[in-house]
Amino acid sequence: MAETAFQSDESFAQREFWEWVNERPRSDLNHYELINGRIVMTPPAGWPHGGIGSNLNVLLGTHVRGGKLGRVFDASTGFELPSGDTVEPDVSFISGERIAVGPAPERRKFLRMVPNLVVEILSDPTARRDRTEKKQIYETNGVDEYWLVDPDRREVTVFHLVGEHYGPGEIFRRGLISSQVLPALAFTVDDVFEL
Repeated sequence: MAETAFQSDESFAQREFWEWVNERPRSDLNHYELINGRIVMTPPAGWPHGGIGSNLNVLLGTHVRGGKLGRVFDASTGFELPSGDTVEPDVSFISGERIAVGPAPERRKFLRMVPNLVVEILSDPTARRDRTEKKQIYETNGVDEYWLVDPDRREVTVFHLVGEHYGPGEIFRRGLISSQVLPALAFTVDDVFEL
């Protein structure tokens, strides 16, 4: 199982990473993140990853927009985190309150705020990193809730930040998914995996 298609040997700061990403040709469809100072590239998502991501964007987006709760972002949105990492979660949510007090977004720049909720959909190239390094990065930066979506097992594991650390994950294999960040959320595991 391949972990990534590319990881840099040298270290980069967020500004250097931003410049490097902007030098990439527009035809480059790969995803790049800055993880622990190293540039990590993963290939574009395949099936069923892309369909699940689309489902989650619609399900979360409909709930968030209907309640005027904030914004939902897809995998094309990068976040510069206080730890020095720059990530592109598969799906993310930022509350209206956090947006109101956070730095104003700059056009064509990564967002400089910490999402309230992040979703990563496991795939062969990313599963190990999503379960370890990225979970630790999200925890360290104060992401309130972290969802790991496993297409092979058809399950969603939800981690809640308790103090400075994530508690044990709550695994959803059927029925409604519950969220502390979005307590009125009302969609099922089957809704996530419906393709």
